Amino acid sequence: MVPSLAGATQDEVRRANLSLVLRLLHRDGPLSRSAIGTTSGLNRSTVGGLVTELVDLGLVVERAGVGRGVGRPSLVVEPVSSSAVVLALDVRVDRTVAALVGLGGEVFTRVERQHVDALGDPGRIVREVAEIGREVLSSAPTGAVWVGTGVGVPGIVRAEDGLVRQAPNLGWTDIPFAQLLGGALGSGARGVQVRNDADLGALAEHLRGAAQTVDSLIFLAGDVGIGGGVIIDGQALVGAGGYGGEVGHVRVNPTGRPCRCGAVGCWETEVGAEALVASARSHGLDVVTAIDVIELATSGDGVALQVVQDVATWLGVGLVNLLHVLNPQAVVLGGHLAAVYGAARGRVTEQLALALPAAREQVEVAPAALGSDAVLVGAAEIAFEPLLNDPVGLLNDLSADVLVSAAR
Repeated sequence: MVPSLAGATQDEVRRANLSLVLRLLHRDGPLSRSAIGTTSGLNRSTVGGLVTELVDLGLVVERAGVGRGVGRPSLVVEPVSSSAVVLALDVRVDRTVAALVGLGGEVFTRVERQHVDALGDPGRIVREVAEIGREVLSSAPTGAVWVGTGVGVPGIVRAEDGLVRQAPNLGWTDIPFAQLLGGALGSGARGVQVRNDADLGALAEHLRGAAQTVDSLIFLAGDVGIGGGVIIDGQALVGAGGYGGEVGHVRVNPTGRPCRCGAVGCWETEVGAEALVASARSHGLDVVTAIDVIELATSGDGVALQVVQDVATWLGVGLVNLLHVLNPQAVVLGGHLAAVYGAARGRVTEQLALALPAAREQVEVAPAALGSDAVLVGAAEIAFEPLLNDPVGLLNDLSADVLVSAAR
């Protein structure tokens, strides 16, 4: 729909409409001119002028449409994925996943690398992340413009400057990660944006995954810890300082295990990957990862199944609290939590049945459609945001050192 632009100048209106059209093409892929007009609410001549401008910028191309009706079919407009690229990074406790993503969401390169004894050493992780970032950028298509860098981390992040206030599972406190990574990547890395990993997962599943048809959702990132990303009425719910969504540190078991955050009985100590593995080992199972436990459970091992069911019970307990507070339409489970739900759905459902009917009846629980790449996709989306907001302004502002060729 057309944005409200009361009192705006003609140039401001044009730029806003240009942003609207490019955003549609980035999100939905190739569209006919007529479909752009229908979706955006813009008239035919306006759409034609905007598309021509985007073609001149090299961001989109037009091709002949295929139609069976009367008259010539509408031209189809599609984003040029190789025209603009972003570096997307998912920094996890044990590894970093990096991808080079083109306009429209095409992934050109994806690389995953384990950290080397770097827990509690942010400087070392910065160097490792920068190295993998440069490797990914070196594979960019010729002529592509590097328009931004998006990073997800498992911690509390001040979005305005990328300061990681606290990441207990990494051993970080007040680390200026965006600044450090920007310096390590070089001058072409302007626009490094760092966010909480679960917030990015929620964004990705909302735009391109399991929650595209709803306006209110919770995304749970299951890894060593548990992160939560929340979107309510189409808007990210991040709190006054941007630190909301730390659902993994909601206390559910006052007599439970100590948590890395310093408290006792946090939700992640009952449902996190480490908790699942620790419980399995305490029952005599020889396992290394949470997925090992779940695979044993699904293959018929009774001990493993009981361990997974116990975790599923605690997963349901926490979900009931979230349903009551946030009243989402969807809960999307990422990481090992999706596998726990698949293996022991009945236990989760038993707990959900205890929720207030009004909240319970409105929600659907589903695994992440984007799988383990949800955070990576979200990181790419925030990196593209400046281009989508003002394609003319950003491309005019970018200097030669942002060209991908300079990063090689």
